[in-house]
Parts: sequence; structure tokens; C-alpha cells
Amino acid sequence: MPDSNKKTQILDALEELLKKKSIEHISVSEIASKAGIGKGSIYYYFPSKDAILDALIRRNYEQPLQIAKTLSSQTNVSSFTRMAMLFQACHDSSAVFLRHNQTSATNAQALAFLWQKHLNYLISELKPVLSEIISQGIACGEIDFDYPDALSEIALIVIAIKFNNYIVPSTPEETKETIQGLISLLEKGTGIPAGTLEYLSLIE
Repeated sequence: MPDSNKKTQILDALEELLKKKSIEHISVSEIASKAGIGKGSIYYYFPSKDAILDALIRRNYEQPLQIAKTLSSQTNVSSFTRMAMLFQACHDSSAVFLRHNQTSATNAQALAFLWQKHLNYLISELKPVLSEIISQGIACGEIDFDYPDALSEIALIVIAIKFNNYIVPSTPEETKETIQGLISLLEKGTGIPAGTLEYLSLIE
């Protein structure tokens, strides 16, 4: 059975190495040496360096997503309130990522690679939850839309990218305009009463 302490040592080692070097310049041998274990032992816990990085991203940024991942079962709370909490979790998780990595990645290319990994994780984790919330809103007549999965993905991508201003740098005014456009599309395209999603413009 895999030793959870050894897995933690491996993840800690990669995290420390990332503070000084970009991921493409870190070898499995270096990770093993930093973790104080043999290189061969690494592959007992992780099949590749990419797998170690994926596990590190899950560990570091999963906490802001935990509440959001339980929301789909809370049908006593309105779908709009749950959407608000989930969008906030998306924003918070991305903000934590940027604060953590802008001081540790050695160059823009390395940070872009890590950001792509994080964004993929974020969307894959939150999309099913948001889709379920939207589907429940459709079922109870709060939302009128035929493609909950597509709507979830569109909303999450826009929020993750625009609120954190990394992939497409924008002025505060440009970001606000984009979010207002998203709000208008969501409300008009789904039959949601105007002003219901205005909270999106308040997330900072």
C-alpha cells in the first residue's frame, strides 16, 4: 500500500524546487533527491513528473473548491445562491494560485504552463457541479436553457481568466465590461430575472 507520508514528501520536494526552477528544468531525479528517497521509489507513487505536478496542484488549490463541490446536493438553497458561491470559489482558487506562483516561478513561460494545468483542473472539478446546479434550476423553472454543460464551461472559463487578469491582461474597466457582458448573456439567455447575477460584478 502506498505510504501517504512518502507522497507528501514528494509533493513537498517538487513545491520547493518550483520556487527556484521552472518545471521543465526539474528532473525526477532532483525531486527524489530533494524528497530523500530513491528515484525508483518515485514511480511507485507517481507514473511521471506530470502526475506529480497534477497532484501538487490538486493539493494546493483544492481547499477553496471543497464547499463548492458540496453545493449541488443543497437543493434547499436557490440555484442562484449556489452559483454565486461556486463562482466565488472559482475566483478564490485562481487568486490563490496566482499569489503562490508569481513569487516562485522563474519565468513567464513556466507560470503559463502551471496556469494551464491549474485552469484545466479548475474547470474539470467545477464544471460538473455547476452543470448540476443549472440542471436543478432548469427542473424547478428558475432557469430556461437547454445546454447546462456548455453554459457551465463558458461561465467558468470567462470568470477564471478575466477576474485574475493573467492570460489576457485587461484594465479594471475592460474586466468590468466583460463581466457585465457575461451577466447580460446569462440572464437574457436563460430567462433569469435581470439583476439576479449582479453579484458577479462585485467579486474582486
